[in-house]
Amino acid sequence: MRLYAEVLRVPGLARIIIVQLIARFPTGMYSLGLLMHMEHEHGTYTAAGIVLAAFSVGMALAGPFVTRLMARFGTVAVLVTTTVISVGALYSISTLSLPLWADVLAGAIAGAAMPPITPTVRTLYPRMVPQRLLSPLFSFDAALQEIIWVFGPVLLVALVAGLGTGPTLFVVLVIQAVGAALFILSPEVRRLRIPPTTRKLGRVLRKPPVLLSVVVSAMFIGGFSAVEAGVVATFGEGALEAGIVLGVSAMGSLIGGFALGGRPITPWSVAIRLTIVLVGMAIALPMTEVVGLSIALFIAGLGTAPALAAFSAIIAGTVKFADTPEAYAWIGTGQLLGAAVGSAVAGVAIDAIGGVGAVWVAVVMVAIAAAIAAIFRRHQPDLRHGIGEPPETAPVELPR
Repeated sequence: MRLYAEVLRVPGLARIIIVQLIARFPTGMYSLGLLMHMEHEHGTYTAAGIVLAAFSVGMALAGPFVTRLMARFGTVAVLVTTTVISVGALYSISTLSLPLWADVLAGAIAGAAMPPITPTVRTLYPRMVPQRLLSPLFSFDAALQEIIWVFGPVLLVALVAGLGTGPTLFVVLVIQAVGAALFILSPEVRRLRIPPTTRKLGRVLRKPPVLLSVVVSAMFIGGFSAVEAGVVATFGEGALEAGIVLGVSAMGSLIGGFALGGRPITPWSVAIRLTIVLVGMAIALPMTEVVGLSIALFIAGLGTAPALAAFSAIIAGTVKFADTPEAYAWIGTGQLLGAAVGSAVAGVAIDAIGGVGAVWVAVVMVAIAAAIAAIFRRHQPDLRHGIGEPPETAPVELPR
């Protein structure tokens, strides 16, 4: 806890952490919100999974390109433009009764235009704290973001129960608009200058640690997307039990993030943390009631934030500063593609054999992720001695 206290004493850092958490809060609600609303509108989880997959794929394909635009047109201009387009597309989904193809198109546009909050803030962090505090900061951030997954699903299902799926989705997009505005107005964001990179788009993927992080995180997040769908299918649309189970899982992640945040990153760290997730998901296979699923997914959650923090630390420790926005965007792309595959396959499995089918999908995907991380551990950096100083680059003006 001493390291976390030292992190929070950095001038302006506590404020930027809070603001970016608000801006990212809708990410804990959109997956379930779109899944519930599209199932309600079109009648099957397969259709809902297709729309959610389009949203995720749109986000994934556009992410690396959009982040590079921040160096060319400025961080604020890109954030404002993407927020307006994304909110407009989501508004059409939440308020209009559209055919499936139109919802798929709107979902893809909304995803492609999602403001790049996460790459922006993770690019900003190394400019705000000493390098020896970066690893604890990434763990602290990964743990705190689980607040999104604790309160997001519970709030969503409560709103669906009281308002219905369409109005609830509208509330979520309002939260997105307000959160993005607060983030954009932050002095640290407005004054962030990202130098243009000399590399072509995608060249950063030639770095083995980056490519490995993209592939492993894709399978890992795909597994959790499948579990989300399975929990919703098990308890039914709008059931408070679904939000409780997912919230308990997020609480496990919160605790795991704080507990392991001070531990250095080694080549084995990702594999070990994903194995914890795998054990929890395997325990969840025979469970169909709230208590059993909550315990199993709490165990799985203990490895979630630590694994996500490890990916962030690996990028910070192996990629030049000018290329970090794109590298983080590729991590996001991998995770979103994984979520798309996980959601789509889980939807088919649910329609075929029920909620347990989605849990089987999750177990297989996380097992593959853990195996890849273990087999290719030599391509992961050893950060036990800390993350080195980033190379010199354009200055970032921070408030005095």
